[in-house]
Amino acid sequence: MELKINQQIKQFNAESLSVQSLLDLEIPHKQNGIAVAINNTVVPKINWNQHLVHETDEILIILATQGG
Repeated sequence: MELKINQQIKQFNAESLSVQSLLDLEIPHKQNGIAVAINNTVVPKINWNQHLVHETDEILIILATQGG
């Protein structure tokens, strides 16, 4: 499966992935303070396990950072 994540094309060896599975592969150690949008729509964290991503989806993963 080929996905566009944060404007980069990435390959995954899976026929289907949930948002949570994708995050487990992409950022396995830091999953607090994350927002995910698919096709310009935020996917609530409560739906990450059920929401499947597709090859045509534009995925944006935002990591919150501290600073001022």
